Amino acid sequence: MSHSLVELAEPRPKTLTSLSDDAALIAACRRGEARAMELLYHQYKRRVFGIIHRIVGASDAEEVAQEVFVRVFRALGSFRGESALSTWIYRLTVNAALSYVAKRGRRNEVGDDAISALPAEPVPMSDPALRGRIEAALAELPAGYRAILVLHDVEGLSHEECAEILDCRIGTCKSQLHKARARMRELLGKSGQGKGAA
Repeated sequence: MSHSLVELAEPRPKTLTSLSDDAALIAACRRGEARAMELLYHQYKRRVFGIIHRIVGASDAEEVAQEVFVRVFRALGSFRGESALSTWIYRLTVNAALSYVAKRGRRNEVGDDAISALPAEPVPMSDPALRGRIEAALAELPAGYRAILVLHDVEGLSHEECAEILDCRIGTCKSQLHKARARMRELLGKSGQGKGAA
C-alpha cells in the first residue's frame, strides 16, 4: 500500500460530533455490529496509518496498523471513557509503533514524503542533497523523539493531547519536543558541516 504522508495527514479524520456519538459507536462495536466496526475503522484508519508510517517507516506501517486495529477491537470492551476515544486510539497507535521499533532494534527508514510533511521553514525539497540530509537526521532520531515530533509538529496535536496520548505530563511533553527539535537541528548542522568538508 503506497500513501503519501501529506495525503495521510490531510484531511483529519471526520470526527463524531459529540461524546454521545462516540458512546453510541462504542456500544455498537461492543455488541459486535459490523457496520459500527467498519465506521470506527474508516474514521481512524488514515490518521493511525499516517502516525505509524512516520514512526516505523513505510515498509512496516501496514503490518503495525493492522495490529493496532486488532488491539482496538479487542480492548474496546475495557475502554472506560476516561479520555476521548480518539486519544485512546492514538495512544494504542503510538505504543504499538514504539514497541515495534524496540522489537526490531533498528532505526526506521523515512520515506521521501515524510520530509515534505514536516512543518518547517520553507526549504527547496527538490534539492536531493538537502533531502538526503533531512532523511539521515530523521533516521537518527530516537523513536520517542520521532513520536512527539509526529504528534505535535506533523499531526498538529496540542501539548495536552500529546501528553495524554504519550501518558506523560504536559511539561514532560514540552521538554521532549524541545529536545527532539534541538537534536534534529544538531543532526542537520553536523550533516551540513560534513558536506562542506568533502
